[in-house]
Amino acid sequence: MALIVQKYGGTSVGSIERIEAVAEKVIASKNQGHKVVVVVSAMSGETNRLMGLANEVQGRVAHGRELDVLLSTGEQVTIALLAMALQRRNCAAVSSTGAQLNIRTDNMFNKARIQNIDATRLHRALDAGKVVVVAGFQGVDDEGNITTLGRGGSDTTAVAVAAAIKADECQIYTDVDGVYTTDPRVEPNARRLDCITFEEMLEMASLGSKVLQIRAVEFAGKYDVPLRVLSTFSEGPGTLITLEDDSMEDPLVSGIAFNRDEAQLTIKGVPDRPGVAAHILGPIADENIEVDMIVQNVGSDETTDFTFTVHRNDYEKGMKVLENAVVDLGGGEVGGDPHIVKLSLVGVGMRSHAGIASRMFTALAQEKINIRMISTSEIKISVVVDEKYLELGVRVLHEAFELDQEK
Repeated sequence: MALIVQKYGGTSVGSIERIEAVAEKVIASKNQGHKVVVVVSAMSGETNRLMGLANEVQGRVAHGRELDVLLSTGEQVTIALLAMALQRRNCAAVSSTGAQLNIRTDNMFNKARIQNIDATRLHRALDAGKVVVVAGFQGVDDEGNITTLGRGGSDTTAVAVAAAIKADECQIYTDVDGVYTTDPRVEPNARRLDCITFEEMLEMASLGSKVLQIRAVEFAGKYDVPLRVLSTFSEGPGTLITLEDDSMEDPLVSGIAFNRDEAQLTIKGVPDRPGVAAHILGPIADENIEVDMIVQNVGSDETTDFTFTVHRNDYEKGMKVLENAVVDLGGGEVGGDPHIVKLSLVGVGMRSHAGIASRMFTALAQEKINIRMISTSEIKISVVVDEKYLELGVRVLHEAFELDQEK
């Protein structure tokens, strides 16, 4: 008998028919002798609908305590309906909100972080033979206020619950049947991975892969909760996300991630003196603009060129900051490009194999894809290229590293 946490996202519970299908899946796991906790999201589109209502009332982007009270009702609908569907099938089930389970968070409304879960009630219900249906995305602070965890927070709830009850596995059911070497919509030869490390999955998620929420992967890695990504709509083993072992060093590269939402900002010909980088990036940080890749080139004329990337939505705001910085620095020229993308190779095998960067650059050069910026870490190599080369670049790298072949 295993103790399993299953999480079903909005598309998985998007209609009564799909909720009924989820009930069948849960019962199948129960019939295998497992103890099951189910974490669910709101039905697809419901959170957006509630957000729209809040914005109509407030006349601007809604936020704060009352928004969390409103948004938390979406998951409350789903847990009740799923519990009803299970009970109609003679499966003992009980629904629980985040507050009822005492999922304790900080008091940062709309983006709270889980601090503790009292698993007593969960274990009591499981020992009584019940399926516990938990509302994802929500908790309660020390003052008893309802809080929500931000977009995708149901994944985090599922992992946190799995850690609290020491589950054997946390299964994330979604509309894809696992983690792929890259997006199959871009590269049809993309292959589903049987296994990937927490570290690799964290890099993939941070670099644009939308399969799992970053915080959920961080939480799973911290508390060593085995994660499995599975499809709600088809059978299969999915992809297991777990700790690294010796066999995982065999593949040089596990996957290719990409991010379309990049923009490049450049300030040229500013005086090369101590503090220039801080003078440029300080005001950028003050505007709450996140910086990704940075390159600084020092010229022979005692000036420097400073280039960095930001989210495409921050491009115009970033340009204005740099225009002010040029005035303060006493010279320089501002430029930028909102039409760039980032391609990244990810793999724990990079730690123990040389020549991966050279192989990557050669493959791109053969297709005349110019590299604008380069960034590396222990298990990742990222390059910035023109937006028009995204799909070609992904396919070229996928073929160059033979990711379509089983290793």
